[in-house]
Amino acid sequence: MSTTLLEIASVTDGVLTGSSEIVAQDITHDSRRCGPGTIFVAIKGLKVNGNKFVPQAIERGSNAIISEDEPPKNFSGGWIQVRNPRQALAQASAAVFKYPTKQLKLVGITGTNGKTTTAHLVDSIIRAHDGISAIMGTINARIGTESVKAEHTTPEASEVQRFLRRAVDTGAHAAVMEVSSHSLDMHRVDACRFEVAAFTNLTRDHLDYHGTMDDYFAVKRRLFNGEVGSPRYAIINIDDPRGNELVKASTGTVITYGLKYDADVKTDMFSLTLSGLNFIASTPKGSIHVSSPLVGRPHVYNILAAIGIGIALGYDQETIETGINTCPVVEGRFERVPCNEDFAVIVDYAHTDDALRNVLKTAREVARNRIITVFGCGGDRDRTKRPLMGQAAARFSDVVIVTSDNPRSEDPMDIIAEIEPGLESIGKPYLKIPDRREAIHRAIKEAQPGDLVLLAGKGHEDYQVLKDRTLHFDDREVAREALAARRAGVL
Repeated sequence: MSTTLLEIASVTDGVLTGSSEIVAQDITHDSRRCGPGTIFVAIKGLKVNGNKFVPQAIERGSNAIISEDEPPKNFSGGWIQVRNPRQALAQASAAVFKYPTKQLKLVGITGTNGKTTTAHLVDSIIRAHDGISAIMGTINARIGTESVKAEHTTPEASEVQRFLRRAVDTGAHAAVMEVSSHSLDMHRVDACRFEVAAFTNLTRDHLDYHGTMDDYFAVKRRLFNGEVGSPRYAIINIDDPRGNELVKASTGTVITYGLKYDADVKTDMFSLTLSGLNFIASTPKGSIHVSSPLVGRPHVYNILAAIGIGIALGYDQETIETGINTCPVVEGRFERVPCNEDFAVIVDYAHTDDALRNVLKTAREVARNRIITVFGCGGDRDRTKRPLMGQAAARFSDVVIVTSDNPRSEDPMDIIAEIEPGLESIGKPYLKIPDRREAIHRAIKEAQPGDLVLLAGKGHEDYQVLKDRTLHFDDREVAREALAARRAGVL
């Protein structure tokens, strides 16, 4: 697999200086990954200017550079000067990896909440049809049975295109990926051709980056209005306040889903228990019977979205039904920790006020007694949601223990202090235990028959990011440890 710099200059609309016959076999924005045959794309980031690492890339063997700067006078390789290196990275990566999205059907799922579960449901549907699928998202990147942990929900464009090329070469005919607002804003998926784009919902998050909800939505809209990927189908949650606006903006064939309105894919009756969901979805292809281990109303929406995507991919009812009903509980998404007690312990990734509100409403619908909630807020992230999360926790829980999440560079007690006004606005007592392990142990010690203990915020994560280090920390492991101590009578 190789591409000449002349071809790269053409697709990036760049000015080529030096040899046009240099052949590129790989591409990266990280100089540490450079070597012979690798194009280095120098990106000026918020904190680091990639142009400073051009000498290091050359030292490692790269003789092809893409940059918005002019080439240095003594440079002897091939240099492509472009207006926007991030866009160029996406375009050049697609060219280097021979446009994999022309060879498979790509599904992109965007929205504040529900992306991960919906993506796993779609992955299960694709596997039911093809036997092999590729999925890229918050938890992992997997092709067939080969999986690696994800560092970002949507990685840089070169990694996206490399992954999709590997998927094609492995035999995948379809793939699904979570598409974050950051990735859309940073042009990471610009050169992808999407068969289907899906919208889950829009609630408060990432305002430290986007500034306003309107700007946040405008970035999401790029996946539907022809600016990115020109999807043939748009699957839209019509119950969301932004749903109708997105329907009007979409250039592809629209399939709506929801509970409240006359959606194309819908249901109006479902059972909610700790054992899972059972309902019949009405669709343009007929009824689909759902019997899923996923728990809660938000997962009804995720399932309906996945059904709409399956229809857009051209799959029959039986395939969609099999995929939905054989998809296991997704890590850290209302995941039950086995405990052999007369109460339940649930781990969930909810880390926005809307997500926490939804998961607590789900807990209320299935709990027989009290809800004990352990949660915190991440450091160096949107501070406006902290009191709102405190308010949601206090309003829908019986016992609240506020603790640390990933404090990063911030003092955990400063974060808790910004959560407290929301807790106090409801007027319900709460505990402050900044040590997350201690907080989880206290919650499980307090649990009584029929209670539901919710450990919110970290979900599938198996680490905790502190100011000076990252520790191994998994809510599920700590919960099991606390349950064992309780059974042994030492808690």
